[in-house]
Amino acid sequence: MELGNYLIRIPALLIALTIHEFAHGYVANQLGDPTARFQGRLTLNPMVHLDPIGLLMLWFAGFGWAKPVPVNPLNFQGDKKQGMLLVAAAGPGVNLALAFVALIVQGFIFAFFYNDVLISLVGALVTYNILLAIFNLMPIPPLDGSKILAGLLPYRYDYYFRQLEQFGPMLLILLVFTGAFGMIIWPLASYIYFFMATISNVFFGIFI
Repeated sequence: MELGNYLIRIPALLIALTIHEFAHGYVANQLGDPTARFQGRLTLNPMVHLDPIGLLMLWFAGFGWAKPVPVNPLNFQGDKKQGMLLVAAAGPGVNLALAFVALIVQGFIFAFFYNDVLISLVGALVTYNILLAIFNLMPIPPLDGSKILAGLLPYRYDYYFRQLEQFGPMLLILLVFTGAFGMIIWPLASYIYFFMATISNVFFGIFI
């Protein structure tokens, strides 16, 4: 059964990572940048988006990444800064949305056709999507959170913020290997899960 649980986690991981990167490419394409589409990254094929190290980190540590979708903000129609903010927010945003939908689906499974395998699969889908969203929302380059923060800051701070980007990867490595990321991510994930579960319970109380 333990092996079965591990195997169930694989599709949940692939879905969470794939939908995250697809969302980046989709929003960029909608804003006028076809780079991801031209490079074959505007797809739901998980093999195109996988980064082996990021996948292993998400599996074992609870946070990880896929291969970043290429984006060229110079192709955006309208404000480039705000466009990049929208592209960056799309990945974590769709992960949180998928986690909430999965929670509702889990409720239906519990209520109408209980199945251990489906419960485990949907539960893993909820967990990995929440963890992936929180990790990427950290305001540390090159994570999505840093691009969202850059989009919110006034233009006069752009130069100073770009100077900090070179230290981002080193800070990420430090936080990962000291365990600090886990101390941040797991409590936040618990709060978000509790919040979503509360809303989904209200949903069932009204409509079921």
